[in-house]
Amino acid sequence: MSREVIATPHAPAAVGPYSQAIAANGFVFVSGQLGLVPETKQFAGETVAAQTEQALENLAAILEAAGTDLAHVVKVTVYLADIASFKEMNEVYSAFFPAQPPARAAFAVRDLPLGALVEIEAIAVLPH
Repeated sequence: MSREVIATPHAPAAVGPYSQAIAANGFVFVSGQLGLVPETKQFAGETVAAQTEQALENLAAILEAAGTDLAHVVKVTVYLADIASFKEMNEVYSAFFPAQPPARAAFAVRDLPLGALVEIEAIAVLPH
C-alpha cells in the first residue's frame, strides 16, 4: 500500500492531530475543510456562502498539492450547522462542480469546529 501525507500552505493547517489529506493507492482523502482564509486563520465571512466558497478553495488547493483537482473528485460530504442553509451552500457549491458533479451527502450536525457554518471533505482520484 502506498500512503503519502499531503500538506500545503495554500490551505489552513490542521487544527488537530490529522493531515490536510492522505494520498493512498490512487485516491486522495481530503480532511474536512472550513471556510478559513489560510493567511489569516479567520473565516472568510459570516455567511454560509462565504464559508462554502473558501472551504472549496481550500479543498482545491489541497487537491492541487496532491496532483489532482476538483474535476477528479468522486465523493463529497458537506456538514452544515443548520440544514436551512442547504440552498445557500448549494448555490456556491454548484459553481465549483458545474458538470458531472461527484456523489455527495449533505446534512446538518450539532456543532462544527471553531463555530463554522459549513465543513466540506472529499475523496478524489489521482489522474493517470
